[in-house]
Amino acid sequence: MPELPEVETVVRGLRPFLQGQRLDRLLLRRADMRFPFPEGLSQRVSGKTMASIERRAKYGLIRFDHPEPLSLLFHLGMSGRMVCEEEVGLPFEKHDHVIFETAKGQVRFNDPRRFGFLDLIEGPDDENRFLGSLGPEPLGEQVTPAYLRTAFKDRASPIKASLLNQRLIAGLGNIYVCEALFESGIRPTRKTGSLKRAEVERLCTAIKGVLSRAIEAGGSSLRDYKQVSGELGYFQHAWSVYGRENDDCRTCDAPIKRIVQSNRSTFYCAACQR
Repeated sequence: MPELPEVETVVRGLRPFLQGQRLDRLLLRRADMRFPFPEGLSQRVSGKTMASIERRAKYGLIRFDHPEPLSLLFHLGMSGRMVCEEEVGLPFEKHDHVIFETAKGQVRFNDPRRFGFLDLIEGPDDENRFLGSLGPEPLGEQVTPAYLRTAFKDRASPIKASLLNQRLIAGLGNIYVCEALFESGIRPTRKTGSLKRAEVERLCTAIKGVLSRAIEAGGSSLRDYKQVSGELGYFQHAWSVYGRENDDCRTCDAPIKRIVQSNRSTFYCAACQR
């Protein structure tokens, strides 16, 4: 599933194509994806100007220039991608389910597995069913060592589970949590409340650093993910532990281990992470 860096890369790629443009038509080529499309969605947004393209956690948001708050939320699911086409007359691919048409061409929401979805937000974000319970952004000013110490205090759950808890920090996923824990030297099975002040400081720095470098590299291409240009992300080549079971650690040469936590694979170095 695309994580924060991949969604941020997609949002940045969409801005030159959609931001400030009039949405001439929203073409829905089926009745649903993961969920049914909101009733009358196409009619409610077609003809409006897309004032900004933003990201919140792992969601993209198209903000419309409208007297009242109006936003179109999109989630890429497991296999979804946005494809920009300047030539409008090209044949649709089988899994092009949603088409945004503007004077610049088309943006096609392609999703073979249909785990992606759209939702219409008419009002504040915090009243939306997907956004309302999210914690602060990991790259934002609110996520500091002091914030993490308070959020982690007395928690008995493994630190990896706490980092994946979207109510505590919004947008972290399996890949980048594994990488940040390695970079900070913290074993993923440690009890969250056991982390010392210096460890929390290292972890906060590692989270921000790993995410920033991944965004710079265009995200990680794993299975279906591509940038809106069709180009692959490159951060997978820089993974220190994720997906590298039994490979030598690049720091100490010990083999990378894999365990399962909450039905997800966790990769770590038993020598480097304590």
